[in-house]
Amino acid sequence: MPLSLHIRSDYMFEVKPHPELSWSISRHKTLMECPRKYGYDYYVSHNGWLRDADSLARHTYRLKKLTNLEMLFGSIVHDTIYQVIQHFLKTRQIPSEQKLVDRIRQQLNQGFIDSTRREHLWHDKPKHYTMLHEIYYSQQDKLPPNKTAKIQSRLGTAMNNFLKSQTFQDIQTPENIRFVASEDFRYMMIGDVKIYIVMDLVYRDINQDKWVIVDWKTGKASAEDRNQLALYALYLKQRYQIDSLDKIVIRNEYLLEGYHKEHALNATDLINVQNLFGMSIQEMSHYLADVEKNEPLSIDQFPKYQEDHKCARCNYQELCFG
Repeated sequence: MPLSLHIRSDYMFEVKPHPELSWSISRHKTLMECPRKYGYDYYVSHNGWLRDADSLARHTYRLKKLTNLEMLFGSIVHDTIYQVIQHFLKTRQIPSEQKLVDRIRQQLNQGFIDSTRREHLWHDKPKHYTMLHEIYYSQQDKLPPNKTAKIQSRLGTAMNNFLKSQTFQDIQTPENIRFVASEDFRYMMIGDVKIYIVMDLVYRDINQDKWVIVDWKTGKASAEDRNQLALYALYLKQRYQIDSLDKIVIRNEYLLEGYHKEHALNATDLINVQNLFGMSIQEMSHYLADVEKNEPLSIDQFPKYQEDHKCARCNYQELCFG
């Protein structure tokens, strides 16, 4: 399929009965993990943020916004890294590891307070407050000690490894670096399908004439890491008319293990990610009553892939099992 690029401009929000069909690696992973979860995530929860939405849509949207301790930690770390880099570019100042650890710990504590003392606020505005899965489903005002201990141990490790990372070392020679603002990437189109692009960091190494795409990881390496970065490289190649894949470096920074991994891309990688997209879109169409309108089948026609350990972590277990 032909690929085209779009930069999103301001637009007036329009309430539609069905969501726009879009695609991402994470959406594909959700479908492969459990079609029922996929149905709740992308269809039943649609418009659930509206005051006049039906009760199921509102409840499903609320559950969609649940997070867990590991996910909250990862989100806060990503935000912190972004803020540190922006601050460094303006001031050339680097905060201490302890200051970063304290900042992250404070935000984690805020998430716990939201979950245990502000449930009524989260219930009304789930996008603006945090509700931890561990609190919601246990109905207890405490977190599992083994989980809190694990996150405590990760705090210093992640920030120490970030400050020592190859990417942060590169950034400290700004005369050799040209950053690509995050506003420059929004989404691309393959056919009629919008593919959202969310890159952690992109910069150009002037000395080596390389474009570098960085993805910070607070979890373990997975097979999807390369595909995700290949998708970003496909976008970058088209967006900036880069003539050779040799000029694009894709890099994962694994913050818990303290190492980075770079991939040498070739044309096969780009073909593979486009094939993955095609296969995935075809599978998604099996759950549509009307493909043109992106109208889904009823939720009971999205099968459950029941696995005890996955269901126990799922946001929608109360909808599936009562």
